[in-house]
Amino acid sequence: MEKNRNREDYTSVNAETVDRWVEEGWVWGTPVSPEVCAKARKGEWDVLLTPTKPVPHDWFPPLCGCRLLGLASGGGQQIPLFSLLGASCTVLDYSPRQLAGEEAVASREGYEVELVRADMTRPFPFAEASFDCIFHPVSNCYIEKVEPVWRECFRVLKPGGVLLAGVDNGLNYLFDEDSPALSRPLPFNPLLDEELYRQSLERGDGIQFSHTTEEQLRPLLRAGFTLLDLYEDTNGYGILERYRVPTFLAFLAKKPL
Repeated sequence: MEKNRNREDYTSVNAETVDRWVEEGWVWGTPVSPEVCAKARKGEWDVLLTPTKPVPHDWFPPLCGCRLLGLASGGGQQIPLFSLLGASCTVLDYSPRQLAGEEAVASREGYEVELVRADMTRPFPFAEASFDCIFHPVSNCYIEKVEPVWRECFRVLKPGGVLLAGVDNGLNYLFDEDSPALSRPLPFNPLLDEELYRQSLERGDGIQFSHTTEEQLRPLLRAGFTLLDLYEDTNGYGILERYRVPTFLAFLAKKPL
């Protein structure tokens, strides 16, 4: 891979990486089953922003008629349920494989969804005040700078609209998987470390970044959001799960009226 891609095109590297993970059976790229969709039609459903804890239903606005953006939320896992509950959904994702999963479920279940292949590190291709709700599962670990994403979320939400997001708190990047020993310092940023960049590609991890809770929430508040609620979650596997170390945060934020 050409040397300058780590500076100028790392999101394309990550899109290719996610496509490969989906082909290999990645859990976050496996579409929901017909059985899950049938339950959703009856009002029985749950979705995840982080690995293990379902999102409280009272975080959502009324979904019937809701204009909802699934931000980096492709894969056919959450958007099908929102659609079957009456929301009008748009998915923005840079992975063709993840968008293909959305399209497959929509065709199977007979609903419409707008699919947009785009990079969330760039300005969103939507007008101001386009959405009532943004659903954003863990994905900021694949971008270097968080603040531009929160600013764009604020811009495209309607006044009174809500952002539901899951984020990594950075602790996972201190360790190698399944090892209890501290392996590297924070921040984890392959764009600033050529050896770390090389290792990331060799391991097939894509280009990932650590962000502390402060680095996630302070720009959110500066963008204009009001923080309404939050909870922590764990990995669901591995050494840190064994010790029940919280490694993820889910939060509900609102754009003021």
